[in-house]
Amino acid sequence: MTVPPAHARARRNPAEDQPPVRRAAFAIAVVFLVSGLLGFVPGVTENFADLRIAGHQSGARLLGVFEVSVLHNLVHLLFGVAGLVLARSVPTARMYLVGGGAIYLVLWLYGLAVDHGSAANFLPVNNADDWLHLVLGAGMVALGTLAPRRARR
Repeated sequence: MTVPPAHARARRNPAEDQPPVRRAAFAIAVVFLVSGLLGFVPGVTENFADLRIAGHQSGARLLGVFEVSVLHNLVHLLFGVAGLVLARSVPTARMYLVGGGAIYLVLWLYGLAVDHGSAANFLPVNNADDWLHLVLGAGMVALGTLAPRRARR
């Protein structure tokens, strides 16, 4: 009697049947949720006592690098929830990735244009946030436009 190999008996990963664009949107959404939640965790967010509702006066830094506020963390959480909802179909997953990426590219431009020490820096953002927004925006747009729309069979 032959026993099938362990990998043949393992359950299939349901994500394998999902189109890559949906998996990408889901993964990005999870990253936003995790970063939004971690922004509220003392220790992961340095100077947590300096966390403010909004504005450039917030001295809290996620991972000691990225300036955050309650508003900034809530924006990440909202982007994460939106991504989970929109990752349910190919057209909305593409919309999330391309539209969300465009928003993050606008945030990158905002970060370059705004004086980081002024009241106009209400999110708040710093140089590390600016470059992260560029990478996120470009990456999301690229995933939304280049990721295959059908799962491999």
